[in-house]
Amino acid sequence: MARRKSKPKKKAKSEEVDVELEEPDISELLASSADMVVSTCMQMRSWENVLVITDPETAEIGQALYEASSRISDRVLMVMMPSTSQHGDEPPGAVAELMRKQHIVLIPTRYSLTHTRATHTAARKESARIATMPGITLDIFTKGGMTADFAEVKRDITKVGGLLRKKRNVRVTSEAGTDVEFRIEPRKWKLEDNGILSRPTQVSNLPAGKVFIMPREGRMNGKIVIDGSWDSTLLDEPLVLYVEDGMVNRIEGGEVADQVEEQYEAAAKRLGPKEQDLLWTVAEFGFGMNPNARLMGNVLEDEKVRGTCYFAIGDNTNLGGSASVGIHVTGVLRDPKVMIDDFCVLHKGDLVV
Repeated sequence: MARRKSKPKKKAKSEEVDVELEEPDISELLASSADMVVSTCMQMRSWENVLVITDPETAEIGQALYEASSRISDRVLMVMMPSTSQHGDEPPGAVAELMRKQHIVLIPTRYSLTHTRATHTAARKESARIATMPGITLDIFTKGGMTADFAEVKRDITKVGGLLRKKRNVRVTSEAGTDVEFRIEPRKWKLEDNGILSRPTQVSNLPAGKVFIMPREGRMNGKIVIDGSWDSTLLDEPLVLYVEDGMVNRIEGGEVADQVEEQYEAAAKRLGPKEQDLLWTVAEFGFGMNPNARLMGNVLEDEKVRGTCYFAIGDNTNLGGSASVGIHVTGVLRDPKVMIDDFCVLHKGDLVV
């Protein structure tokens, strides 16, 4: 007689073994993010000239972007340059010259080339579209703000931009003690930092997601309490900036304040007397629009966090200003209230869209 096969016994729930899903390999995450950058963000085409600029600290990301670009175009170059010493330093002359000959420039570097003559010339005069990624790390490149739906971010920024028309007076307050007022030119809001760079002359950080503007020079007064991050540091103690006629004239905040003063004193040594007078210009104001961005002590992602706002001190020439000082550093505020005329844009971390 044939033996009947016995059915396997079902395990009791208590006996079931949980199987953990394996995390994707970092090389797979790198390749996926790089493909998203070149295909979705840059909308790269097969005939376009592409330049990837990287440095020793960001070489792995630069290589991933080079390989992803090469899968689309056969006109791709990658340049490894020495790391600059601070945000806003100009790249070597040979690199600047190469930038002028491209349709697309991708710049994962330790320090920012966004606010440089090289980037301004390549974009505004030669019609390149440029994605800068200052301070990019493997974590930022593969997680957080880079995982946002940039088409949705673009729609939200466009909507907010429509609400800001014809409004000229800005007041920022916070429970931490910020109370500062300034004027703006409403037509000069920058609404293109949305992660989609499909048209010539566009310049944006990646990860993207912010709305920003240059405050009118000489028209800001009050106190700014930076309680989120400054440059690449999460703050344990707030940094307080006192502003008069558009210039920071006093700072407080313990060790961080001392470090900031040293940072700007070092920058001053490279400038002439006229430029030194403009070194402490409040150069930029903006607020985050990226719902996936994290406040993590890296300015590249910090200033995109939805519900925060930021101020930058230093060079404003990339926004049409007169402070050509070669340094541009950002401080982020948690949970501010931002009023533009009678319209409340931000209130305790909630963004009005």
